Amino acid sequence: MLRARRVALAGLARAGEGAPGPAPGLGLGLGLGLARSARLLLPPGGAAQPDPQGWREAVAAAVGALQAGGLVAVPTDTVYGVACLAQDSGAVRSIYSLKGRNGRKPLAICLGDVDRLYRYCQVNVPDELLRDLLPGPVTLVLKRSEELNKDLNPFTSLVGVRIPNHPFIRELARACSGPLALTSANVSCQASTLTVSEFQDLWPQLSLIIDGGPIGDVQSPECRLGSTVVDLSVSGKFTIIRPGCALTPTVEILRQKYGLIPESS
Repeated sequence: MLRARRVALAGLARAGEGAPGPAPGLGLGLGLGLARSARLLLPPGGAAQPDPQGWREAVAAAVGALQAGGLVAVPTDTVYGVACLAQDSGAVRSIYSLKGRNGRKPLAICLGDVDRLYRYCQVNVPDELLRDLLPGPVTLVLKRSEELNKDLNPFTSLVGVRIPNHPFIRELARACSGPLALTSANVSCQASTLTVSEFQDLWPQLSLIIDGGPIGDVQSPECRLGSTVVDLSVSGKFTIIRPGCALTPTVEILRQKYGLIPESS
């Protein structure tokens, strides 16, 4: 039974995409009437400056595209991702089509803050544990709540949750009324991407591409590992579904600080 459960959970590890040119500027009302595959460059230093104008306008443009049912490519703290509104069933179908993925392989949800997690998940671990791991390069797999769109991952009672440690996607998630559905910006079974040019075959299917520059060292295979995916749905235990890029610190926190034990085979 445990083996069958792990096979089913493995899909969550894949949850933890005419080429467009960059938009000429960010102050031109890009949140409305976006052309297909518009591309926005995040302002230099935007992540370090307190709410720069260009940063706000990029967030507004992405919110507009998402609310119109579109798919938006976004930088995260691990690899590039593609996001849509998780509560929008049509957008969820579009993201599956983009990935070439069947509906039995789950998508993760992305939130801006830990506090919002309780609305969409049933949590059976201490709040402090969540805050020790999030935001960060970790996907936590928990039991889903009734609030989550039933057309999102309809064949599992679990959902992977991401709060990336990247200011743009956190601000974007905060600006949306519900969670984002988030997946890596690549066709299923292909390598994860660290620059927008690496997934340009997907550009025609995207409403907006947020170009935050290279994520990590593009020459390093370790930078393409994606988030560490850990199942916390069983009280007192954890299961590593995908080692990812943060395995050692994640396991140390779970075992040494909170006394969780790995689920044995």
